[in-house]
Amino acid sequence: MALASNSMTSSSVHIPVLVMEVVAALEPGPGKTVIDATIDGGGHARALLHHLGPSGRLLGLDRDPTILEQLRTALAADISAGRLRVMAANFAHIEQVARTEGFMGADAVLFDLGLSAHHLDTSGRGFSFERDEPLDLRFDAADAGLLPATQLLRTIRCDALARVIATYGEERYARRIARHVGEVRSRRPIETAKELRNCILEALPPGARRHGLRSVARVFQALRIVTNGEIEALESALPQIPAVLRPGGRIAVIAFHSLEDRVVKRFFRQAAAEGQLRILTKKPLRPSAAELRSNPRARSARLRVAERMGGEPGGGRVGG
Repeated sequence: MALASNSMTSSSVHIPVLVMEVVAALEPGPGKTVIDATIDGGGHARALLHHLGPSGRLLGLDRDPTILEQLRTALAADISAGRLRVMAANFAHIEQVARTEGFMGADAVLFDLGLSAHHLDTSGRGFSFERDEPLDLRFDAADAGLLPATQLLRTIRCDALARVIATYGEERYARRIARHVGEVRSRRPIETAKELRNCILEALPPGARRHGLRSVARVFQALRIVTNGEIEALESALPQIPAVLRPGGRIAVIAFHSLEDRVVKRFFRQAAAEGQLRILTKKPLRPSAAELRSNPRARSARLRVAERMGGEPGGGRVGG
């Protein structure tokens, strides 16, 4: 998406990253079919639709139905023309959705992982630690299968919380922060983003507080990932892609932090060893210097691309 997973500022604007690289990698053309598994504000979808022409089709998925409400207005003409379908869905079920919607044998699938500007700016669910909002952190607050982060913080053991923060946030002070969360919640529940932010800052050693917001961002990232089951969803979705793509079809994944990228890299290598995919990016593509000047939040984006085996090979390696 537009933002890195650990970017938690409140002045965010939806700027899709690596758009030209995605278009070059997926090779959309007239009459082709594409699945955007994380359509968000539609930044990549607009670029792909431009190349798909009047006869092409794009299926856009997003876990947050409030995002899709805005998108249905913004791209109403494409929806009316039958070029675009949008659905509230978790990409963990991508094969089932593709089959139901008539998109099996797609020419391309895109995953743009990470956090949306919408969630930071307007969702009111505590994604931005600069706002005094309820600490929910669910992409879809109506999803009965997900517990809000406030409930997680009330019930999780301190040692388990430390593992969550260390694993999904890669935070060096995970144990100190988890212990202090335990001390604070024994006196009062932590219910807002601001309360959690203050709790994290209090837990840090004095010398680390100068750059304490980095630790805050990493903790919020970790809680968000666990609350939404993001890694599990990605690990579930990726093995479904060879069945969804036609032979020669392509998958592109933009990841914003090392944990996601490792999952993608590991899957690509396994699928390549099994003869399902051919890896087209020896190393992940990164944003250009020009893109970073216009959108500094793109700095951690990494794009990996692969092609389904079983048909005529495509245009070869992407990005050199």
